[in-house]
Amino acid sequence: MAKGYWIGRIDVHDLEAYKAYIETATPAYKEFGATFLVRGGEFEPVEGQARSRNVVIEFPSYEAALACYNSETYQKARAIRQQFAEGELLIVRGHEA
Repeated sequence: MAKGYWIGRIDVHDLEAYKAYIETATPAYKEFGATFLVRGGEFEPVEGQARSRNVVIEFPSYEAALACYNSETYQKARAIRQQFAEGELLIVRGHEA
């Protein structure tokens, strides 16, 4: 079964207020078996326009990644995130070798 990934690129406008998003989203991540592979950190924009924060989250399956996003718990966190940040989020099915 292919893993699922969230790939997020965002600009946070209020870092202090954004902490409420992280706190609210954490239970959803735990429920759906998420593992952070990239969470902020140093980066070098080599092509295209960069955002200030990059995140890659691995889930046990593509279905789990979708279910997490669509969960009531995460949707509450999403509403908070949208107040203090903007960007893009993709949910991608991993490659099966």
